[in-house]
Amino acid sequence: MNNKLELLAPVGSMEALEAAVMNGADAVYLGGKLFNARQYASNFEYEELMEAVSYAHLRGVSVFVTVNILLDDKEISDALDYVKYLYEIGIDGIIVQDIGFASSVREIFPELQIHASTQMTINNLEGALHLEKIGFTRVVLAREVPYKEILRIKKNSDIELEVFIHGALCFSYSGQCLMSSLIGGRSGNRGTCAQPCRMEYNMIDAKGKIAGNLDKGHYLSTRDLNTLDEIGKLINAGVKSFKIEGRMKRPEYVATVVSAYRKVIDCGSDSLTQGERVNVEQIFNREFTKGHTFGDFGNDFVSVERPDNRGRVIGKVIASDKNKIQVLLSENVNIGDGLEWDTYHKDRSGTKAQFSGQKGEKIWIGRIKDPAPEGSPLRKTSSAELLENAKKSYINNDKNLPLSMKIRLKIGEKPILNVAFMEFSETATGDNVVETAEKSPISVERISEQLAKLGNTVFSMDSLEIDMDDNSFITVKGINTLRRNAVERLSGKVVSGFEKESIIDYKYKKASAMSFNKLLKDKKMLTVRVSSQKQFDQINLKKVDRVYLGFNESLKDNINILKNNNIEAFYWSDKILYKDDLEILESTINTSLTLLDGVSASNIGTVEFLKNKFSLTIHGDIGLNVFNSYTLDYFRKIGVNGLTLSPELNLGQIREITDRTGGGVEAIVYGYLPVMISRNCPMAYLKGCKDDSGCKRCSYANGYMLKDRMNKNFRMVRGEGFTTIFNSVPVMVLDRLEEVSRAGITSFRLDFTFEDDVRGIQELYYDYLNGIIDKNTVVNFVNDYKAKTEVTNGHFFRGVL
Repeated sequence: MNNKLELLAPVGSMEALEAAVMNGADAVYLGGKLFNARQYASNFEYEELMEAVSYAHLRGVSVFVTVNILLDDKEISDALDYVKYLYEIGIDGIIVQDIGFASSVREIFPELQIHASTQMTINNLEGALHLEKIGFTRVVLAREVPYKEILRIKKNSDIELEVFIHGALCFSYSGQCLMSSLIGGRSGNRGTCAQPCRMEYNMIDAKGKIAGNLDKGHYLSTRDLNTLDEIGKLINAGVKSFKIEGRMKRPEYVATVVSAYRKVIDCGSDSLTQGERVNVEQIFNREFTKGHTFGDFGNDFVSVERPDNRGRVIGKVIASDKNKIQVLLSENVNIGDGLEWDTYHKDRSGTKAQFSGQKGEKIWIGRIKDPAPEGSPLRKTSSAELLENAKKSYINNDKNLPLSMKIRLKIGEKPILNVAFMEFSETATGDNVVETAEKSPISVERISEQLAKLGNTVFSMDSLEIDMDDNSFITVKGINTLRRNAVERLSGKVVSGFEKESIIDYKYKKASAMSFNKLLKDKKMLTVRVSSQKQFDQINLKKVDRVYLGFNESLKDNINILKNNNIEAFYWSDKILYKDDLEILESTINTSLTLLDGVSASNIGTVEFLKNKFSLTIHGDIGLNVFNSYTLDYFRKIGVNGLTLSPELNLGQIREITDRTGGGVEAIVYGYLPVMISRNCPMAYLKGCKDDSGCKRCSYANGYMLKDRMNKNFRMVRGEGFTTIFNSVPVMVLDRLEEVSRAGITSFRLDFTFEDDVRGIQELYYDYLNGIIDKNTVVNFVNDYKAKTEVTNGHFFRGVL
């Protein structure tokens, strides 16, 4: 395994690629036009991908391509064709979210590196070990993973670890956010997130009253990650790859940030000058956080006032007129700088500076539409000088890669030049033999001078060995031709050295034509998940086939009640579990091991843990993101029996899955779906919490909501180390169960979170599924229900982008 540390830079264009490479990136990650989680970035066409790979490889930089979204069945074939193309042009690896797709890639392209995207939500050792076992070479850890868990993962596994070190963060664990999807159909799991976390919300209590008399705020809008001062700890923890976010950022951003982290990785954080730190802040920031890995929480993690770049404060407004303001500068301003100030309307306005000013100078800024009150901070949102310097770092600039050269000049023989870079070498032979000098022999100095003329290449001469007969003569033109031919051949060899032989089409088609073991269709089941003893007590035990118990109170007694009524009893585990949480889960299961029918798992790490510890049936929940037949088949093969499909699938996509794989498939047909699960807590801003040590005693842990600009209320519940935010309305497809059933669903699940009426809804679903009541009765109930409570069909009849 290569132990060299890797600075991994984001690339959204060829110019950004040049910026990354010229400023010290060891590797870059980028996306094509298809199948990546930044569909609104520029991204690369097929020809551009080939150009990018050649450019990077010639300069000793690795290229990883994102294929990091969930794929539906109809896309898998095209996605495999895409990976085949990437493999053949010599990319170094792919970054993947969909584990079923990744499993197919591993079978077809066993030599290709596969990295687990942060969208896969790998947050613990067990998840990392599972991926290592099935052939992943690297895992991009969830951005919330605590430092001590990183240490544990590295100590107990051999898989390479990659962590994000700078840039934008998600409020939710990546891969577990449905908010954009359920609000507007644009799914983060499909690369089209609309970023509702950057919007304003009110925090309200159960009665609709504003919590703490707070104004609207961006309570879900995270600060930008900045770990310049934490890199040493990550290096000591054994992290291999240090990843910068920003494929949608401008090339100057890439240049500035990569340059700073290159210096820190090589020389330590103390090597950074104050000016270099200022540049990182100036190029873009939403304020900075060290992230959850290093303990930031609450107000240290979010930026409530605004969700966008705020630049740096460089002065203040000292006077204001109706169309002009006077400012006092605390730093210099140059022509072309972006300037911004707060207005009387609690908004922001700005201009591009048409003047230069010095620190301490008072300057009037005229022709403005929105003046500012006195005392308003003056912010520089962009620096013309910084942008110019950043561009200079890569425009008309190139690498000087060390080239070893050996030349042999023997009288009567043709001259031979060998050139070498990394593990690559190439030899060129001259057309004419070396002659005996009639007057002046060629000198060592002249040979060295001519061979060093590498100005139009990426190389510079690092060493030169000359094996030459006395009194040898060769023309300068002959040396130049020898050098040019050898270097051109070497360059071609470096690029082609990463390319793979084309896979023979019939072998590829045979390998990619996957078939599935179809399970027989089961009888229809009604399953119910409850979150409290109060809800459990409401269940009609004669009208349910399986119960998922999502709480610990009276667990053994409740399981006994279910078993005495011939009802399957499953313990429901949370999506995010760390070492201590898994130990608690093990203890909880052991108290009722002989009674439980199974455990529901929503995380790859949890599945691995349960497989290693117990022989219980494992049910796979929505956190596993089962979006296609390949993923469903993968989990079945590793021993997960019964899976709840992703709530982002529509009925056509569900039918595609069930036609291929048969029965044993569950869908949530009622419930408030979780739209976010977050390490952070929005209520921490209200309370001023610096960590989550007081969550168990917190009066704000339940009963509070976020109200958006459309007056929709999203309930928040604080659990053990995380907050779950639920959709504003429940999925309710009682009147359309026949259509869901025709799509092949055999297990119909009701999810109860904070509802009071469990029995009424449960009985109607059960009775309709089992033909006890007719369609008219159901339609009348649903119409009455809708008159009091807004509902949604979820994605059953629309799907996601």
